[in-house]
This record gives sequence, structure tokens and C-alpha cells, in this order.
Amino acid sequence: MKVTITKLALAASLALVAASAAAHVTLEQAEAPVGAPYKAVFRVPHGCDQSSTVRLTVRIPEGVIAVKPMVKPGWQIATMRGPYAKTYSFYHGATFSEGVTTVTWSGGNLPDAFYDEFVLSAFIAGDLTPGRMLYFPVVQTCERGEHQWVEVPAADKPDAHLGDPAPGVMLTPKK
Repeated sequence: MKVTITKLALAASLALVAASAAAHVTLEQAEAPVGAPYKAVFRVPHGCDQSSTVRLTVRIPEGVIAVKPMVKPGWQIATMRGPYAKTYSFYHGATFSEGVTTVTWSGGNLPDAFYDEFVLSAFIAGDLTPGRMLYFPVVQTCERGEHQWVEVPAADKPDAHLGDPAPGVMLTPKK
């Protein structure tokens, strides 16, 4: 009987950890190759304290270029453009020294009890370093309240627990 209770307690603990991990805005794919196209799918599993999500703003990290957000029925899209820290090469010798730095979906209504995805396509620059995480800070605005999923680990504490982690993707070598 004791073994069964211990197994049940372990299962409940794992379910709680999984539920708390799923409580954040996350990226569908855990990895992305450098020097290749990337489809970023931001998963939004809840609102803010039972309040509907009405805006989602994604900050595009350096090295993610040629960004195009996907149209989402019932939502408007706004992008901010700005200069990159350096010039990046793209397909067929084209170069980019500026581009989309922020994408915002707004005007829709995602009730707290429902889940949805927000999508953009981009290109991961070939001169980014495989083996490191690339973070996309996200601000989720609700009818009442806001979640800022913007925390990233410090260089000296890469395994630190973050309360409001930014969605991240591990960069891999080009396939």
C-alpha cells in the first residue's frame, strides 16, 4: 500500500510540474537550425487570472530576420521595424540591415478557458551560434492584467528557475 501511495504522490507531483510548465507562453518547436527558415508557433494556454487575452506582443531577437506574421482571423497585426545590430545575409546574396523587431496581435479575444496559437515565419541567420538558446520575450495583455513572459537566464546561471520565462528555442547546426 505504501508503494502505491508513493507512486500516486510522485504522479501528482509530476502532473503539477507539467501543468505549471504549460502555464507559460511557449514555442511549439524546441529546436531550430541556424541558416534556415523557421516557423515560430507561440502557444498561449490561458489568460491573466481568468481574464481573456486581447493582445500578444513578441519581441524578435537579434539574428531572426525576414519576419512575416501569420494573419489571424479576428485579430489585427502591427509590426515595428528597426535596424539590426549587424547586417545579415539571406537567400541568393540578399542582405538585411533592418527588419521587423516586434510583432503585435491585438483586437481579438481569447478567453482564459481556451488555448490558441500565434504564428510567424522567419529566417534564423546562419552566423548565430548553434548550441545556445534564442529567446523571444512576450507580453500577454488581457482585459484585466498582463503577463510579461520576458525573463531569460543570466549567463552565469543558465539553469536558474525563472518565474515568467521568455519562450526559447535551442539553436542547432544547419541540416
